[in-house]
Amino acid sequence: MNLPPEEQIALAEIREQKARIIHEIQLLENELRAVSEELQSIEYSIEERKPNHLSIGRKKFNMDPKKGIEYLIEHELLQNSSEDIAQFLFKGEGLNKTAIGDYLGERHDFNIEVLKAFVNLHEFSDTILVQALRQFLWSFRLPGEAQKIDRMMECFAQRYFELNPGVFTSTDTCYILSFSIIMLNTSLHNPSIKDKTTVDRFIAMNRGINDGGDLPEELLVNLFESIKKEPFKIPEDDGNDLMHTFFNPIKEGWLLKQGGRYKSWKRRWFILNDNCLYYFQFTTDKEPKGIIPLENIQVRNSQDRSKEFCFELYSVNNALIKACKTDSEGKVIEGKHSVYRISASDERDRDDWIKCIKESISNNPFYDMLAMRRRKAVHKK
Repeated sequence: MNLPPEEQIALAEIREQKARIIHEIQLLENELRAVSEELQSIEYSIEERKPNHLSIGRKKFNMDPKKGIEYLIEHELLQNSSEDIAQFLFKGEGLNKTAIGDYLGERHDFNIEVLKAFVNLHEFSDTILVQALRQFLWSFRLPGEAQKIDRMMECFAQRYFELNPGVFTSTDTCYILSFSIIMLNTSLHNPSIKDKTTVDRFIAMNRGINDGGDLPEELLVNLFESIKKEPFKIPEDDGNDLMHTFFNPIKEGWLLKQGGRYKSWKRRWFILNDNCLYYFQFTTDKEPKGIIPLENIQVRNSQDRSKEFCFELYSVNNALIKACKTDSEGKVIEGKHSVYRISASDERDRDDWIKCIKESISNNPFYDMLAMRRRKAVHKK
């Protein structure tokens, strides 16, 4: 087709413009493709790092539960809600069960909400009490402090009572019987206890706890036989006989202890339990390095030129404290201390140890709580 010269010029310009536009479109497509690949690379990198953040978060949790949770929330691996954190603890993948127990036992309102959500994840319907306890106490490790245990067992009793209507008349009954079962487990399976609880004594211990009435004898006999046949399994049990009871430790933690003959300081893991202070070289030790009975002794603040936050246990009559320890060959020998000097990590920790030891010298506050609960249940008639 023959076109006038001016139209041919116009057509050439159009074709040139079209080629330029096509080229620009190709450039844009290339840029979009590059951006898309870069975004995919970034997303992959984020996804690739998530497992690493999760692993770090678990390790942080096992060392410091509060910081571990904060880290996981900061990296968007956990929502800042009691339900989501409870699910994370309930699954327990890679988590230390002692750390789970420590977090759930804290008295802060949010921790209590997490505890309730955690307990509600357990299914206890149509389950006998001893089996429900086995399930519950395997999902974490009970901390040593009496007040923490009280909150946790209260939540357990409420959950079991709600899911099993008609078994008990109140949550108090479930609470008391649960502890009776734990004490029975300790009595029957702790080799250091020689006077074993009999089925008749177990029945007598629990008379009148059902709002003043008695529980069916058949129920109590079945509970007794279940515990006698199969003791509770303790999470992360280190084989230490002291840990065969769930609730006795009043306080535990690392402290520095000054030697007797040589005044050097050594780091020891201390457990306050049953009116005794036990110390270990490592938390995994099966036997304590030493035992200090809290008899005829007192505790007070003390000063030391080389260590801060010190306190000491001393004999009220300046006699040697009736303590024992193991020597380098593993033999048990008598201690030769009239004073035990100990250093805590900070002022608050020192004051808390002094308070707990003073209470333990006179009595164990846990038993006071349980006795009060028992009186309340027996006099509800």
